[in-house]
Amino acid sequence: MLSLNGFHAFPDKEAAYRETYRVLKKGGTFALHDIFSHSKYGDMQTFVKKLRDMGYRQVELIDTTDGKFMKKSEAAWMMLSGSALLTGRK
Repeated sequence: MLSLNGFHAFPDKEAAYRETYRVLKKGGTFALHDIFSHSKYGDMQTFVKKLRDMGYRQVELIDTTDGKFMKKSEAAWMMLSGSALLTGRK
């Protein structure tokens, strides 16, 4: 499952991730790119723990503004501060 900048629009993100988990086949992978702002997702380490508690494995939050994908200055210029890639497996 792949989502680009979409999950932040769901008012109940946990319900959206439960539905994603429900429809993924065993071993299925999800990759989400979004701006994981505190106002939309809360504390991301807590959010990652919640995903693991739901049953997801190998959950990883990858900062896309640390130079691998773009520099922090580019992220700020494009209004993408907080941009990250969230991945996991069922």
